[in-house]
Amino acid sequence: MVIPMNRPSSPSRRPRSEQNAQVLEWLGSDRNGAGVLETARYLLAAEALIADALPAALARRVKVARIEGQRMTLSVPGAAHAARLRQSAPSLIRHLGEHGWTLSEIIVRVNAGMPDTQTKTTLRETQPLDAQALQAFATLEKNLRPGPLADAIGRLLKHHQA
Repeated sequence: MVIPMNRPSSPSRRPRSEQNAQVLEWLGSDRNGAGVLETARYLLAAEALIADALPAALARRVKVARIEGQRMTLSVPGAAHAARLRQSAPSLIRHLGEHGWTLSEIIVRVNAGMPDTQTKTTLRETQPLDAQALQAFATLEKNLRPGPLADAIGRLLKHHQA
């Protein structure tokens, strides 16, 4: 029996895109929900334009918090992001103006609770020293005069021989 690979894992679960479509349909049919949906689309459109105008590393961390009249409030996770964004505010206003947005002011707020999920920490790959390398360090240690370098090589040998 051949089982198709694109079959859903369980018959009761619908694909995410279908679930999203149903949620958006429901939200759009409700009067209050339609307003929320329209505001969300408006803010996301502004974020997309801002992302085009900023360096990628900064753009990933900027969220449009509010648009009131000709004033846009942007939220960032830290002070360094805020400083860089404030420097870019005039060019952002020009860029948004070129795309039909009439803004006169951009306010930048630091939201320390904002998730900064874009930070990646990579694990450092280490390789232990082989016998030949350890022998070379031992020879070097014997030929050095006493001092900080000889002490450091001694600690290195002690660490790798343990």
